[in-house]
Amino acid sequence: MVIPYPGGDVPADTGVCTDVIIRSYRAVGIDLQKEVHEDMQGNFSEYPRIWGLKRPDTNIDHRRVPNLMTFFKRCGAALPVTRDENDYLPGDVVAWKLGNGRTHIGFVIDRKTSAGRPIIVHNIGAGPKTEDCLFTWKIIGHYRYPHRTDNVSATVARAMQNAD
Repeated sequence: MVIPYPGGDVPADTGVCTDVIIRSYRAVGIDLQKEVHEDMQGNFSEYPRIWGLKRPDTNIDHRRVPNLMTFFKRCGAALPVTRDENDYLPGDVVAWKLGNGRTHIGFVIDRKTSAGRPIIVHNIGAGPKTEDCLFTWKIIGHYRYPHRTDNVSATVARAMQNAD
């Protein structure tokens, strides 16, 4: 699907897990389509070659979990992956390896279960949902972007929570 650049999006009634992340950041003025594309233009060899692309593609690159993981890591936003629920704060991005070998990504929001686990907002095929699923799958990435202390991550989490 061809989408505009920058600021492009697929129709709201379609979408995947990465669209939750992209739309949430856009709500606070951060265009991951543009940021990922610009980083890939200058550093294409640093990104996964899973899809056989010869150059960056503004239509899809930002919508692939491994590319977002690479981008966040390259930006210094990677955090340790742990099994300690207290390490996951509102606005943190979490990536998982699903049982079928696919990757998945979601946001920690500013709500917790009665047991104290952070609630995640994600889209695993039925539209955005808030669920207790932080430790449901194997965590393969944990990111806080931007990693500055300007509270953007928490603002993003609130924006996504309010959209749910």
